[in-house]
Amino acid sequence: MSEQLPSGGHELSPAELDALDSRWSSCWTPGEVAQRLAGVATPWCVAAGWALDLFRGTQTREHGDIEIAIPATDFPEVRSRFPGYAFDAVSRGRVWENATPAVLAATHQTWLREPVTGDYLLDVFREPHDGRTWICRHDETIRLPYSEIIHRTPDGIPYLAPELVLLFKAKHARPKDQEDFDATLPHMTSAQRTALADYLTRVHPAHRWLGNL
Repeated sequence: MSEQLPSGGHELSPAELDALDSRWSSCWTPGEVAQRLAGVATPWCVAAGWALDLFRGTQTREHGDIEIAIPATDFPEVRSRFPGYAFDAVSRGRVWENATPAVLAATHQTWLREPVTGDYLLDVFREPHDGRTWICRHDETIRLPYSEIIHRTPDGIPYLAPELVLLFKAKHARPKDQEDFDATLPHMTSAQRTALADYLTRVHPAHRWLGNL
């Protein structure tokens, strides 16, 4: 998936980028998000680093934010759960506050903002899909039923399958991504490792993680 950025928006300055850690410092926990989304029909799940901690059953490090993934067309249902909050679209260092439908259609990432404080509380990925089939935005040939890629903790918090979380982390493989890979791999089943190797071969065929799978 390649975003063609819409017009408008605000390019974050270096100072504003540095201030984001503080603006995310009050973000919700997975449990708090699950409480707020209880009963929604859309298949949603915690993504990124928090998803790996939910998979492993314990928090292993501090998280600067919290991300969830949802089917793009189901965003209105999620949005309706947060009256009084603003949703800002973001992409490549640019923010569109109170994003319009046209901006939402051209981006995939959305930050929920508390208008009074300006704090960000939740990052919503609006993912491509075909009905209840998830489509990987980095390779549209990777298509999987939501029923297969969403796992749940013993207390019912939904999270993205670890092999898919690591596929997205592989793009940049920052130090924290490498740490997440190293810590998660021993907990993965042989089927999950095989799936990750297949996805990496298709999306990042020369990736160094392939040697560990």
